[in-house]
Amino acid sequence: MRDNTNENTVSQKQVSNVCRFPSELLSRKEAAVYLGVSEQTLAIWKTTGRYSLPVVKIGRLAKYRKADLDAFILGRVQGG
Repeated sequence: MRDNTNENTVSQKQVSNVCRFPSELLSRKEAAVYLGVSEQTLAIWKTTGRYSLPVVKIGRLAKYRKADLDAFILGRVQGG
């Protein structure tokens, strides 16, 4: 079994880099940092259709709108 302790560690620099793009497109890496998941998890969600998180395709790149990520988070709030 792999040790994933470093995989989901987010540095303050990464978080501040994401926060400086309030309404622009985020890379998969930036979106993963913002959501607190790995890039691979986002790729799997897209491939399997597990969540309907909108993706903007630019060539081979997958980009995410911050507004869509915020809506995704709000849609998963439980318990009032």
